[in-house]
Amino acid sequence: MSKKKTKKLKVNPELEGLNVHVNEFGEIVTSYNAEEINKFLDKTLYDKKIKNQDAKTGSLKEKHKKQDEGE
Repeated sequence: MSKKKTKKLKVNPELEGLNVHVNEFGEIVTSYNAEEINKFLDKTLYDKKIKNQDAKTGSLKEKHKKQDEGE
């Protein structure tokens, strides 16, 4: 039988050590609290539903500018 190869996933350095799994009761268990994850997402993701949002980085703003104009 062949052994399964485990591939190391690319992870943002700010989320190093994040572990997410579902326990036997169907609950999602994480190694970070939800507030820390939300702060990271707010900082790094652009919300296309909010038209006047200032993206934290120019690349995010430019990347999604075309998508907003297409609607």
